[in-house]
Amino acid sequence: MDQKRAVSAQLASKYRGQRGRKARGQLLDQVVALTKYNRHYAAWVLRHLGKTRLVRAADGTMAKLVVGRRNQRRPTVRPRLYDEQVRRVLLYLWDCFDQMCGKRLAALVPQMLPLLLKHNMLKKTDATYGKLQHISPATIDRLLKPERARRRLKGIAHTKPSTALKNSVPVVISSELRTEEPGHYQIDLVGHDGGNPNGHFAFTLTAVELYSGWVEPCSLLNRAHRWSKEAIQGVAQRSPVALKSLHSDNDSSFLNEPLQRWCAQRSIPYRRGRPYHSNDTCYVEQKNYNIVRQAVGYARYETEEEVAVLARLYEKLRLLINFFYPSMKLLERHRVNGRMHKRYDKPKTPAVRLLECSAVASSIKRQLRQQMRTLDPLVLKRQISAIQERLLKLVRSKNMKVLYPGPSYPEAGERLKERLFAAR
Repeated sequence: MDQKRAVSAQLASKYRGQRGRKARGQLLDQVVALTKYNRHYAAWVLRHLGKTRLVRAADGTMAKLVVGRRNQRRPTVRPRLYDEQVRRVLLYLWDCFDQMCGKRLAALVPQMLPLLLKHNMLKKTDATYGKLQHISPATIDRLLKPERARRRLKGIAHTKPSTALKNSVPVVISSELRTEEPGHYQIDLVGHDGGNPNGHFAFTLTAVELYSGWVEPCSLLNRAHRWSKEAIQGVAQRSPVALKSLHSDNDSSFLNEPLQRWCAQRSIPYRRGRPYHSNDTCYVEQKNYNIVRQAVGYARYETEEEVAVLARLYEKLRLLINFFYPSMKLLERHRVNGRMHKRYDKPKTPAVRLLECSAVASSIKRQLRQQMRTLDPLVLKRQISAIQERLLKLVRSKNMKVLYPGPSYPEAGERLKERLFAAR
């Protein structure tokens, strides 16, 4: 625009000094060719360059503008639609459902509105209720962005490479995994060392079904082979679909004789990712933070009582995640001019994906529907918060520093809920 104004300013005086129609037409052709202005607008600019004109704005007010100069744009102040009350309700739901992203939370909010009415957290006549019905994922992310940045933390890895049986287990990368049918699982361990990797401490085994995103977290007393094997046996018993294959990293807790023998006896193919390529186990890696770390933080858990509390916590958490937490599934990706373009399906819960799958038996679908009718996500969240408080007391009794993601302590949701009700 500055270059266009410079061209107009240089030719305006010459245009006004020309007496002949043909000469002015030639100058006008030059200006149109250089600036790409409309011909009538270009002639108007050349005639009135430097003059002050009154222009009526959209709100009816008049403003003085100088033709051909950079005029200061008046800031347009729009009324704020999503106020602090909407942000508080979103923050409460975001805390209740472990700080999921805006796209997943937007798919969950319409389902939660009737429950918020049922629990007297909102009224149908409230303006907040109507705004939450139409809020977009981008607006949710924008409102929650400061809080999300404040709570971000990182941990350390505990994977110990295995040499036994390593060469006999075939390597499969993430793009070769079978995600088009249910029954293929990816597993990984999450260590709860509290920042001190010395000695014995508890672990969490996370198993993810690749087709639906069904998650099965299990607490382990330590990384011994027997606990990993028992945890995977428990996953096989609790999961709605049978195990067809297992995929993990090169951890010695998985690449060992007892577990490999158990898989061979049941004709379950076992595959591993490449060493030092965490993206080969990308499906379960993202759950390690979104599910496990968000629920239990980065504290050190090492006693049998703490492991038992973790087990009770995961019994409730798996129901909340698999029946009420929507997730997006990658459908396709392709590279265009050096940039990767990805396409996802609509956010759905793992249970809904299994109900919509034709490969799942009707008896399993019937059990899932019956179980879904008996569950209330807000009641589950309260039960989880109570168990988290018990876990937090056990850790604090050892006078150790607890690393939780910001105010996402178990009692933070209740404090936020009290502030929400006080505002109303």
